[in-house]
Amino acid sequence: MTTASWQGVVIAESEDTVVVEGNHYFPAESVRAEYLRPSGTTTVCGWKGTAGYYTLEVDGRSNPDAAWFYSDPMPGAEHVRGRVAFWRGVDVTESAGATA
Repeated sequence: MTTASWQGVVIAESEDTVVVEGNHYFPAESVRAEYLRPSGTTTVCGWKGTAGYYTLEVDGRSNPDAAWFYSDPMPGAEHVRGRVAFWRGVDVTESAGATA
């Protein structure tokens, strides 16, 4: 099982993550949407496409643009469609025996 947590709260949990460039991409349905706030930020990756971002909000604290996703990835990155990845202090850990 792979878990993403911030401020001691589990944000996402799944046995089905896809690892790309060292980042675990969680299925969107495994992410606790109550902690996500849409962000207007976008960035462009040359092979994945345009990423959108979420700000995490937990117990009144915000972590701007700490989660990202590709809603319309380029053909070589279709495996990240419908998935969310984390950074900026979000702790992503794998339980013993977990596979990605």
